[in-house]
Amino acid sequence: MRNDLAARAREIALKLTAIPSVTGSKAEAELPASLAQMLGGFGEVWTEAVPGDAAGRSNLFALKRGKGRRAIVLTGHFDVVPVDDYGALQSLAFDAEGLLPAIIARLKQSGDNPQALADFESGDYLPGRGLLDMKAGLAAGIAAAEAWTGEGNLLFVAVSDEEDRSAGARAAAPMLSRIAQAHDLDIALVINLDAISDQGDGAFGRSVAMGSIGKQLLTAFVAGKEAHACYPEDGANAAYLAAELLSEFELAPELAEHSGDETAAPPTALAAKDLKQGYNVTTPAQAWVYWNTLQHRRSADQVLSIAMDLARRAMVRAAKKVKRGIPVMSYADLAARVPEAERQRIAAEMAALTTLDFPERAKRMTAALWALSGLSGPAVVMGFGSIPYAAVSLRDKALEETIMDAAAPFGLGRLRYFPGISDMSFFGEAPGGLSAAAANTPIWGTSFAMPESAGLPCINIGPWGRDYHHWLERLHAPYAFEILPLALLAVIDAVMKRR
Repeated sequence: MRNDLAARAREIALKLTAIPSVTGSKAEAELPASLAQMLGGFGEVWTEAVPGDAAGRSNLFALKRGKGRRAIVLTGHFDVVPVDDYGALQSLAFDAEGLLPAIIARLKQSGDNPQALADFESGDYLPGRGLLDMKAGLAAGIAAAEAWTGEGNLLFVAVSDEEDRSAGARAAAPMLSRIAQAHDLDIALVINLDAISDQGDGAFGRSVAMGSIGKQLLTAFVAGKEAHACYPEDGANAAYLAAELLSEFELAPELAEHSGDETAAPPTALAAKDLKQGYNVTTPAQAWVYWNTLQHRRSADQVLSIAMDLARRAMVRAAKKVKRGIPVMSYADLAARVPEAERQRIAAEMAALTTLDFPERAKRMTAALWALSGLSGPAVVMGFGSIPYAAVSLRDKALEETIMDAAAPFGLGRLRYFPGISDMSFFGEAPGGLSAAAANTPIWGTSFAMPESAGLPCINIGPWGRDYHHWLERLHAPYAFEILPLALLAVIDAVMKRR
């Protein structure tokens, strides 16, 4: 069985990788139909369109019925990032076996990255866009589900768009309760099949993650006070105020959450710009900054509270230099000063700007509300600029031990949190609700729809490799094909038999 299972996992992985399902592409929209043809061993296979999706994408569902009501969901995304970074090897980017000798030849010629060359020459690693992130995980889940013959039910869910806005998971998560009711299922566990990056010996990558980090895109709209550059002390330069915020927030330990020996990465700025449209000798009146922040347990209101404290500390320093007070407020505080009808009108205008990303829309809406608020600078408005990813964690400790007892014989260790942003945020058990995020995200409910997390026990068991989202993306094939499907089967069996 072991050899047959490994061969099947490899076959599916290579077939899926050959489909160039770059996020937003026609191939991504068409992949569910191709995948449905591979799932002949499932009793029921269907697709569900992502509501209102401009790219016409769908999610795929496949149900394998057994005895009883207990069910386990196996899920992962099928979209991949673009292949521009492959350069002259772009035509081979989705052909793992054809790409391998070409990459080895390039690395030998250039002398770059001896670690990657050694990996590829060892025969244990396969390249290919999306093979690691994350089609080998999907393949292991499908192969395990096909081989499984025990009690209970398996629901395989393949979702689109994880690499951009998680439109697929945001649509699929609220469907699970309806599917469970329609098919008389009791969902005991969701297993996400995403990959882990490991630059070492694979011990970190061979893990069961009992949760996933969350993400909030923290924003600051900075209103200064304009002045002629020959008389800068007459005003407060918004670019300078933004610089103080950047200094305060960059790698701030207050926003780097710890859980045992695991630490969520500290915040780092993703954009910082003043809003001047051209050259003149007037100091910038406004600026916009946003940061990537990651969480283990903190909710949006806790993140915002810490951020407000950091911003106030930065503006105390700035006030000494510009010799005037600089208040810090939340976006919700700003919005409360503008009539609801005006807020709705501006939000609708922002939602119509579909060619702009979410942070840009959030910036424009905040600036528009500032103009209507009757306030004057200097001041700082803190908020959020995009879709929140909730931190989730498995709460049932007895279930956790059941999972680890099944997985440990296959060499899998335990992580508290999956270290990358993932769709687990929409399926798992999240702390708190969404009210603070909703109140402080300018484009909430207009530019995107946001369901509550499904609140299901959710873990991650997937392949490992190195350098995903890079042309040297490579999968550790022996683990992905030979070990991972067996480990999944063991966990499935243990959870199905749990009393």
